Amino acid sequence: MDQDTSTYNKIKRVTNEELAEMWQRYFDDHDNKEYRDALILQYIYLTKYVVGRVKVSLPPTFSFEDISSYGVEGLIDAVEKFSPKMGARFETYALVRIRGNIIDKIRSQDFLPRSVRRKIKDVKEAQEELKAKFGRSATNSEIANYLGIEKEKVEQLLSDDTTVTSIYDKKGSSDGDIEIIDTIQDSRALNPHDKLEEKDVKKELEDALKRLPERERTIMVLYYHENMTLKEIGEAINVSESRISQLHAQAIMKLKNLLSENRSERLKRSII
Repeated sequence: MDQDTSTYNKIKRVTNEELAEMWQRYFDDHDNKEYRDALILQYIYLTKYVVGRVKVSLPPTFSFEDISSYGVEGLIDAVEKFSPKMGARFETYALVRIRGNIIDKIRSQDFLPRSVRRKIKDVKEAQEELKAKFGRSATNSEIANYLGIEKEKVEQLLSDDTTVTSIYDKKGSSDGDIEIIDTIQDSRALNPHDKLEEKDVKKELEDALKRLPERERTIMVLYYHENMTLKEIGEAINVSESRISQLHAQAIMKLKNLLSENRSERLKRSII
């Protein structure tokens, strides 16, 4: 199918009821590519949303069109593999698949010669050895002296290193190795008491969100979790931006009332 996302605004959006019927037809006849492509067109905006927010340093060999095509591949994969039994909304599931496919494709295409990649490895190993020796990160000058090369060469090699690293990658290759994210110190980390209190607040918020009507809950998730704008949310669910703004304010008010109600009830139980 056409992978051009530049014209996604021209695609006629269907109603929620029509979209549900499209999904049902596809579930009933999963080999029908026409049904599949029709669904992909309805969700192509998700690809443009993700591509616009991919924050990685890319070499000039990657074009916007390349990244967009990787995103569309992820969307196609999401449509083909999605099932309501997963217990998640398709939009949430698709965003993960789209992002994942883009990152995987970037990682799989290494345009650097082996000799350059080896030199980059030497620089990285020198960084680790000098860090262990000095108890701090080494400067580029120190790395250059250690390797016996020019400082400019070190800087060039580091700039050539376009490997995309995820904070969820493991630092080693065995099952017991920890993920990179677990080695990052959080200077704003909470103490045990604050963590417990924060956990209670999150639980209250989750419970309150579940009590909101489906449309309002969807708006809150897309706005605060997926960082979509009110305009983007309106386009996603086929509602005007002004109406989305009203529903958002309405949901905020309901959440405040629900959270206040929960705290009052908890205080009452503690007194009794």
